[in-house]
Amino acid sequence: MHHVSLGRAFIKNFLGKAPDWYKIAIVAFLIINPIVFFFINPFVAGWLLVAEFIFTLAMALKCYPLQPGGLLAIEAVAIGMTSAEHVKHELSANIEVLLLLIFMVAGIYFMKQLLLFIFTKLLINIRSKTWLSLAFCFSAAFLSAFLDALTVIAVVISVAVGFYSIYHKVASNSHGNNHDYTSDKDIKQISKDDLEDYRAFLRSLMMHAAIGTALGGVMTMVGEPQNLIIAEQAHWFFIEFMLRMLPVTLPVLICGLLTCVVVEKFKIFGYGAKLPQNVRKILVDFDENETKRRTNLDYAKLIVQIIIGIWLIIALALHLAAVGLVGLSVIVLATSLTGITEEHALGKAFEEALPFTALLAVFFSIVAVIIDLQLFAPIIDWVLHMEGTSQLTMFYIANGLLSMISDNVFVGTVYINEVKAALQHGVITANQFDLLAVAINTGTNLPSVATPNGQAAFLFMLTSAIAPLIRLSYGRMVWMALPYTLVLTVVGLLGIQLFLVPATELMYHWGWLSHASEVIQHAAPVVTGH
Repeated sequence: MHHVSLGRAFIKNFLGKAPDWYKIAIVAFLIINPIVFFFINPFVAGWLLVAEFIFTLAMALKCYPLQPGGLLAIEAVAIGMTSAEHVKHELSANIEVLLLLIFMVAGIYFMKQLLLFIFTKLLINIRSKTWLSLAFCFSAAFLSAFLDALTVIAVVISVAVGFYSIYHKVASNSHGNNHDYTSDKDIKQISKDDLEDYRAFLRSLMMHAAIGTALGGVMTMVGEPQNLIIAEQAHWFFIEFMLRMLPVTLPVLICGLLTCVVVEKFKIFGYGAKLPQNVRKILVDFDENETKRRTNLDYAKLIVQIIIGIWLIIALALHLAAVGLVGLSVIVLATSLTGITEEHALGKAFEEALPFTALLAVFFSIVAVIIDLQLFAPIIDWVLHMEGTSQLTMFYIANGLLSMISDNVFVGTVYINEVKAALQHGVITANQFDLLAVAINTGTNLPSVATPNGQAAFLFMLTSAIAPLIRLSYGRMVWMALPYTLVLTVVGLLGIQLFLVPATELMYHWGWLSHASEVIQHAAPVVTGH
């Protein structure tokens, strides 16, 4: 009897609270993979592994992908789909991305006070819902161009949770510190109506901010982790990356902001809810009290954070150091100048990014399998035999569709590696490589707003404390993202087809761009299927 109960305990512990059908699926994957690899076909086994890994990403709400994806990656190395040495090589080749996630996200954690201050003032001082939505969307876009989108969303979530809890506590007539924000049982009917409107108001602001992180994140090499991977492979620095993306990203930004105005004005797709007057009064009173309580020490911290923010933008724009090292400088400056010197206080800053950093290491294990088994070679060969703009269009669409169901970091990494190999094997020219890199970057960043699976910031918001409070479900997020998905995808595609080639040629003519990728062309070819 003891042995039976112990066996059940092992089963219960395996992947924790994930549904039983999900646990069975993962175990089935682990049993099937070696059979297919050794007795049927290694190529088929490789594709099966990729499909299984994408499944774990798509089911991220059932179980964080690190555990099931990590088990698949360990098995892939164990049965010889790739080697531990190749995984290590992929990690070392992408060290800048790992440094970005470890140090930059942690660095921005120490600037949260400033970011909270900015978003709070926006919420309190802008009375028009349309202008407020536009301000949230644009602010998130601007910040995401220089910071990590995950961190920007984390700040917006902090603001939303803070303001939600202020009103909920007052409406519940609660005075204790242990107030339950998830229960509405003590709220009167009049306040409940206000609360529902307030939830709708916060939902729309959160979605505008999330879309803003995508609009800004696509524009620079630090906006999203895959951007840095693409920039590293193409030998582009900050300014060059931004200029190369501009023919696509500028029209997308303008149309994205116009979409924000349209959905608010016409109150469609779940947007348009206004801040109830009773709620506004409570929030304004709270902000006034906070302002009165703010000391010179607090103001000094804000001034320091503004100066560090300026340093961050200058350091990135002039590429004074690797992005992760700039992030490390932010940690040192922000903590030393604001009096944070205890080790445990530093530890909290790394909590947000390290799980995703570990997941990224698993991504690179799957990328190593793709390279060793030459999985993408037939697809890439087929697309590369197309001519001119149709080639760019197919790369954009292929990246976009895959990024809707999978994580865009994984998709971007796979495709840029294959295109780089094609360049090194003389299949494409340096100029075509540069154009394809733009198509890959915009393809992974823009259509991926369709679902929370594609954008790490969206998934982070959906799994955060704010989602249940403001009734933001997976389906509702997809519905509210739909107008943006259509506009961003279509305008991005038109940018690739109409503007990218002539604008790039013009920038070459003016001397704004260099042929940095020609360096790659003469480097030692990487091992792939070309």
